[in-house]
Amino acid sequence: MITKEIKAVEDNSLSSQFSNLLKGLKEKMKSVYHERSDINQLGINRGMPPFVMREIMSVNPFLAIIPKEHGGLGGDVKESIALMSAASYESLALSLTFGINMALFLQPVIKAAQPEAKAAVLKRFVEQQNMGGLMITEPDFGSDALNMRTSYIEKDNYAHLRGVKHWAGLTGWADFWLLTARKDTGDERLARDLDFFICDVTQANQGIKVEEFFENLGLYQIPYGRNKIDVQIPAVQRLVPEKSGIKLMLDLLHRSRMSFPGMAMGFIQRMMDEAIDHCQKRFVGGKSLLSYDQVQQRISQIQSYFTTVSAYCVNSSKKAGLIKDLSMMGIEANAVKSLSTDMMQAASQTLLQLVGAKGYKLNHIAGRSTVDSRPFQIFEGSNDMLYSQISESVIKLMRKAKQANLFDFMKSFDLTSNAANLVKDLFNFDLDFSIPQRKMVELGQVLSRVISMEHVVALSNKGFSEKLIDGTIVHLRQEMQQLLASFNVNNETKVIEDYKGKSDWLSFV
Repeated sequence: MITKEIKAVEDNSLSSQFSNLLKGLKEKMKSVYHERSDINQLGINRGMPPFVMREIMSVNPFLAIIPKEHGGLGGDVKESIALMSAASYESLALSLTFGINMALFLQPVIKAAQPEAKAAVLKRFVEQQNMGGLMITEPDFGSDALNMRTSYIEKDNYAHLRGVKHWAGLTGWADFWLLTARKDTGDERLARDLDFFICDVTQANQGIKVEEFFENLGLYQIPYGRNKIDVQIPAVQRLVPEKSGIKLMLDLLHRSRMSFPGMAMGFIQRMMDEAIDHCQKRFVGGKSLLSYDQVQQRISQIQSYFTTVSAYCVNSSKKAGLIKDLSMMGIEANAVKSLSTDMMQAASQTLLQLVGAKGYKLNHIAGRSTVDSRPFQIFEGSNDMLYSQISESVIKLMRKAKQANLFDFMKSFDLTSNAANLVKDLFNFDLDFSIPQRKMVELGQVLSRVISMEHVVALSNKGFSEKLIDGTIVHLRQEMQQLLASFNVNNETKVIEDYKGKSDWLSFV
């Protein structure tokens, strides 16, 4: 009983302190983006004026998730999602900066770093507002991360890492990097498992050379590039996984994917607010755009995205805490990441369509948002790949359970059991397990929406707006029907590589 009372007091204290931190962050964003400068102009220039990050980091936002014993507030995934959501309402680039620091650096360090290294890193985050990132991707090994060629050899009390990494957000900015590498076992062979090392670029022999800064399309405020790795990392800065490096990477990536709704939440809400405001004020044919039925359909679609991502945020706050091992949560994490980022892009495209020609500018939020949200469908796993993996995993479970009927499986599967009865008429059929990859992607898109409906139903049970819930169920069902119609069409068309013969239209005139 005493323990519960103490926990209640601690929770109230965290809630109060975090509310103040969040309020301070919003005030700083208002100042730097709307009073001291114009976010619409900042968004079209590469990099970020020093005063912007200095002012925002003065709030020390990452205190929210740093443990109390290291000077933080002791929060977890809920707080990191709330921070990313607040940031993405104003700037998707800032929200991604927060996500890189929290989900890809701080959380794995808090979970798996050795005590001495953890204390040193968190001390600098608390006292000096340092930043950190993650380097996994290599020029020849993007999604195929397990075949990375960055390697290390152990010497005395340090590891010597060599390799090339690229497309790491905050290239050239971060004070710390989590570097992934495979152990060189000799004879030009590398270990199957991988290891994580904390690289402190401010220390001797740990500097990372940026060979090229990329001219990235969108997210101009975040630097990306190609990095040459030739560093010597003290043994104490190596992460210690509970099981293996691969399991640690999966846990890290799945937790990050479960946190994507934080970036999607504020962004989609902004798209929704901008769309409603524009259509209320814009008059065509003597009446507001909002009075047109097609416009109503488009904005109600954005509202369904808003509701779905709200359900994701609640679900992730409950399931994705640091004390949990998420390495085996691939189906749910992939569904949440893929569909939330597809919704981000779709919401921005809708706003751009509604705003019209003036939105087709980088210094207008509609055009900028369309470009900025697009890479979210690619990084941390291309959505096509993740959708296919969802289908592969579900088919594996169905085989194991000896179930061929998709509805029968869904009503017994914990991620779809409550939503299954709402879509029984759509899924009461036997699934062919030997479907081609293109159909695996389509099936994954459908299954992601059933999983999303499960989350929406759970949100409804908590008292969320009934009108928004009802509209979202309708939209999700419609999307499932459209996707299943495509799934059931037999399309085996192939690329015609030598297509130029008899294909010049001018010769047929």
